[in-house]
Amino acid sequence: MWRRRNCYLLLKALAHITVFFFIIACSGGELSETESFFTFMRAIDPQNVLRISWNGIVPHPCSYRWRGVKCNFQPPAITQIRLDRQNFTGTIDADSLCGLQHLQVLSLAKNHIQGNIPHSILNCRSLTYLNLSSNFLTGRVPVPLFKLKYLRTLDISNNYLTVIIPRPELEFKHLNNYSMKHSAVKMYNLQKLAIVADSVALNSTDAGSVEHPADPSNGSKPGSDKRKWYDKAIYVVPLAFGIVFLSVLSYFVNKRFSDSAKEREILKSLAHSPQKTPPPVPQEDLKPKERCSELVFFVQEKERFGLDDLFEATADLQSQTPSSSLYKVKLGNIVYAVKRLKKLQVSFEEFGQTMRQIGNLKHPNILPLVGYNSTDEEKLLIYKYQSSGSLLNLLEDYIEGKREFPWKHRLSIAIGIARGLDFIYRNPIEHEIKPHGNIKLSNILLDENQEPLISEYGFSTFLDPKRVWSFSSNGYTAPEKILSEQGDVFSFGIIMLELLTGKTVEKSGIDLPKWVRSIVREEWTGEVFDKEFNHAARQYAFPLLNISLKCVSKSPEERPPMGEVMEKIEEVVNANEEFTISSMGSILSSPPEWCILHSVIPETWDTPGSNY
Repeated sequence: MWRRRNCYLLLKALAHITVFFFIIACSGGELSETESFFTFMRAIDPQNVLRISWNGIVPHPCSYRWRGVKCNFQPPAITQIRLDRQNFTGTIDADSLCGLQHLQVLSLAKNHIQGNIPHSILNCRSLTYLNLSSNFLTGRVPVPLFKLKYLRTLDISNNYLTVIIPRPELEFKHLNNYSMKHSAVKMYNLQKLAIVADSVALNSTDAGSVEHPADPSNGSKPGSDKRKWYDKAIYVVPLAFGIVFLSVLSYFVNKRFSDSAKEREILKSLAHSPQKTPPPVPQEDLKPKERCSELVFFVQEKERFGLDDLFEATADLQSQTPSSSLYKVKLGNIVYAVKRLKKLQVSFEEFGQTMRQIGNLKHPNILPLVGYNSTDEEKLLIYKYQSSGSLLNLLEDYIEGKREFPWKHRLSIAIGIARGLDFIYRNPIEHEIKPHGNIKLSNILLDENQEPLISEYGFSTFLDPKRVWSFSSNGYTAPEKILSEQGDVFSFGIIMLELLTGKTVEKSGIDLPKWVRSIVREEWTGEVFDKEFNHAARQYAFPLLNISLKCVSKSPEERPPMGEVMEKIEEVVNANEEFTISSMGSILSSPPEWCILHSVIPETWDTPGSNY
């Protein structure tokens, strides 16, 4: 009895469900079309660039003027969606899109849409015009897409798509215009950023057709007579389907409860029947899809630009290493430095999270990050180009007699670098200190006021540990070769010695700490300093040399933390600025503790071949 009652309740519930769907179908389709449209918009515009309000009751898109959307009004139905250049960053929800049963035109060109072209887009049978060009679509293109009955124009060029077409003469025979340029390979900008070296083009000109896709706005509607029958049938089909479904279900349920023994035998036999092996998945489908982020900025809206603008701009290669390339890119009146990184040991998500944290670090002595773009294979970092060059350029020009480099300017630069490094260690990212790992003269840039800017911060920790020290310059690398604050203090100490002695490590390869210690050991300390440190400047030079030698101690435990180094340098500067001519003699005759050089020079010296 309870089985029959359960059966009755099941049939009653199914009947209510069928009537519910029938009512929705007979309401003219407005509710389902509205939901389909806004679900599709949420998918392609997750950042809500269009600022659509999702709260409350959302009216049918055809009930008010929607830019880029065109409708028929008898009955209300969306026929065209044209939303090019909107900076969409989402994916294509073809299931929702194809819920717009009267949609003929879809154009989403020049956005940042990701993911693949879903196979379910084949259900959009009314499409006559489809333009998905210049996005970040990946994966295989469904071959049946080319054979949609009414489709006459197709443009999927400038994506990352793979097109496999066994018989092009059959697949394209009904298309008037099509373009798949650069759809078979990954492609950015070959002439400018040189990220990819090859391209494959398959254009409509190969088949003797017009190259640019035609706009069907003024064309005739295909199959209009058949659509009239289709529009009427859509109200009848759900009811007929429900009646048939309930009849069949009733028959099988009654049969089930009248012959339960037979049912158990059938289930038993099915349980022991061999399972069919599912078909193998194509190897290409097993490969992870490449992900690509939008261009993320840390500047004001008016200073932002698109990826297309970046890749089409004039770019000059400035330098190149096995792990990176640096380009000078001009956009309008502004010049940017674009760093291209590859072979990083970091996940897509971790890199994006770290760059967003670094982009929010603001300090006058740290080069600000303008923005970044990330894929699984490589990353782009964007900075403002510093036309004053680097500290290495300045010191080399001074050595060659091309520029002046007075000691006060050197002192100002040393203080600025120390403050920038101290800021990094006093403001850890998410409570985790990320060492710089590549402090050297060429990574200290100079702004328009000749103030130092620490560059290259944030990605040394992502490099392969086996190659990170070939990435750095050996003359600046601490003996322990570990990414740490002590390692950065060592590198800073080398820069201090370069400023004091007027010698460069990066290109000469000199072991500067060893050379300085050998001079001091022979009590020729005055010979260590560059000529710019004349007699009046020696009051700065001696204590700064003492601090520098502590920073380059062989043992990391003997090196002071960066905060203490900065305080000592500021103490020297502040103390000497208060000196008067009358008091200078007494101070120099009785020097403070930080002026005693022998306090950092070992009593027992190694031979010239030692690490010192």
